[in-house]
Amino acid sequence: MGRPKKNKKKSSRVKNSNLKKIIAGVDEVGRGSLIGPVYAAAVILNKSCNRKILKDSKILSKNRREILSKHIKKNSIWAIGKSSAKEIDKGNILQASLLAMKRAINKLNKKPTRILIDGDKLPKLKDFKMKAIIKGDQKIPEISAASIIAKVSRDKYVISLARKYFKYSWDRNFGYATKEHLRAIKKYGINKHFRKSFAPIKK
Repeated sequence: MGRPKKNKKKSSRVKNSNLKKIIAGVDEVGRGSLIGPVYAAAVILNKSCNRKILKDSKILSKNRREILSKHIKKNSIWAIGKSSAKEIDKGNILQASLLAMKRAINKLNKKPTRILIDGDKLPKLKDFKMKAIIKGDQKIPEISAASIIAKVSRDKYVISLARKYFKYSWDRNFGYATKEHLRAIKKYGINKHFRKSFAPIKK
């Protein structure tokens, strides 16, 4: 009678241990853009999320990203963090990206036991176990999910700006230094949404 009872306790301990493992994936988007904030997302996937369909946001079509973003948001705990163009200009894009990640992590309504972050740098956060993973958005479903909802969220914001600043075609170039965008900057100048520390804006 004693032996089965002992096994039952051991099984219970293992089960409880597994329940305590809460993994969050974190990624950012918009580092290379000439305009607007850099966005970051932190995602804790639920069991109901289909991990097999999650990919790096950069290799997905716009429509596919939007479909997956809805699926992720419905089946996860998630949060978005941002760093403004002014914050980017005040420091640098790396520090602003890490700050956006930090803000996303702090906004999660459940504390993860481990955080996996795309890249090779970590934000400054106490009381969190973190690991940086190069090309993590291609390897880790939680990071892929973060890359998708961060990309979709930032794209929607830039498209909303494009309605007012239509001369820059931000709904197509999303603020990146395409030939079309650079021609528009040369012709119309810059506005408050540009990152003034970025070339060629700072010239």
